[in-house]
Amino acid sequence: MKISVIGTGYVGLVTGTCLAETGNEVLCVDIDEQKVEKMKSGVVPIYEPHLDVLFERNIKAQRLSFTTSLDEGLEFADIIFLALPTPEDEDGSADLKYILGVAENIGKKIKSYKVIIDKSTVPVGTSDKVKETISKHTDIEFDVVSNPEFLREGFAVDDFLKPERIVIGSSSERATEIMRKLYKPFVRSGNPIIIMDERSAELTKYAANSFLATKITFMNEIANFCEKVGADVDKVRIGMGTDSRIGKRFLFPGIGYGGSCFPKDVKALHKSGKDHGYDFKILDSVINVNQKQKTILVPRIMDHFNQDLEGKKIAIWGLAFKPETDDIREAPSLYVIDELLKEGADISAFDPEAMPNVKRKLGDKISFSKTMYDALEDAEALVICTEWSIFRTPNFKKVKELMKAHVVFDGRNLYDLEDMASEGFEYSSIGR
Repeated sequence: MKISVIGTGYVGLVTGTCLAETGNEVLCVDIDEQKVEKMKSGVVPIYEPHLDVLFERNIKAQRLSFTTSLDEGLEFADIIFLALPTPEDEDGSADLKYILGVAENIGKKIKSYKVIIDKSTVPVGTSDKVKETISKHTDIEFDVVSNPEFLREGFAVDDFLKPERIVIGSSSERATEIMRKLYKPFVRSGNPIIIMDERSAELTKYAANSFLATKITFMNEIANFCEKVGADVDKVRIGMGTDSRIGKRFLFPGIGYGGSCFPKDVKALHKSGKDHGYDFKILDSVINVNQKQKTILVPRIMDHFNQDLEGKKIAIWGLAFKPETDDIREAPSLYVIDELLKEGADISAFDPEAMPNVKRKLGDKISFSKTMYDALEDAEALVICTEWSIFRTPNFKKVKELMKAHVVFDGRNLYDLEDMASEGFEYSSIGR
């Protein structure tokens, strides 16, 4: 099949590359000329494990190509994926200007039947708006399909190639059959392709992400309560997770969720509810609790230093919102850093992938270290914000030698309490 993917952000690039991997010819369209030129020369603009191998292979096989021309993309393919940004607007809603802008251009330029696929995370009713926008400018037949992505950053390639399920929202038999054929190679093991109406498909993505965000937030509340009553959240988590109705995943407490999906999607669903006269009270709590959770370590740090952080060197391990990505959108680390800088702290940070992105955002407000150990030199405390694997088993002897004071504030519960005590650290974690 010939496919065009409009937008080469995180979702678009993974989608295009993985569709090319199964033998399709894919043309990726983006307005950023520099980005397109880099991709043409084989440079992957995002960090995502295993994407570079597929990217290079499919460019070499001439199944994956790039352009800045929307006209070229529409001429090339009958299957058009819209993988465009839906940034959070001031009121929490998803801003559809990019999607509707492209839809308008499609309406003005299509010359034959197209399947237009909303791959972006969009509010309920967006497919109707896309149809209306295109229909204003053309009488040529087309179909709009809602096909939400369920990609986890750090595991996106595996998630696309081996999906747990594929959700297709379509009221057109013709478009549905094309979508079944397109995705058939990805579900050979028997995982389902679920067909539903467009509005249900759009809501499925928001509901899934909001539920997972709620699960994380609930465990953070339990962790905070554990500290009040002297319970151990790790033991509570294990006791809960062995119940098959609950499951083990997303029960790890910490300093809140971040990233490009959960914060934006929860707020967008909450706002969408208000727009339709429904008040998602549970999402009110999720949003508020998560915001507070991001800086829950800061008062502890302040207490340890008797409310005086002026000139104190604080090391930070982990800047990305989660491991195996360079994404810093809504990362808890940024909120922690902001609060510590307000109090006059000097910050040295290390992250395996996200430092360039943070440097672009913060400039020289903090210092960046070449290694995790370099960040510790003469530090009076270490704050852990991201659970990268390399932080799990450090050389504690080396850590002690480098640090001025042996104090660790762990926002991801990486270490055992007894082990840290025996190593001679003053150790503060979440819910234990």
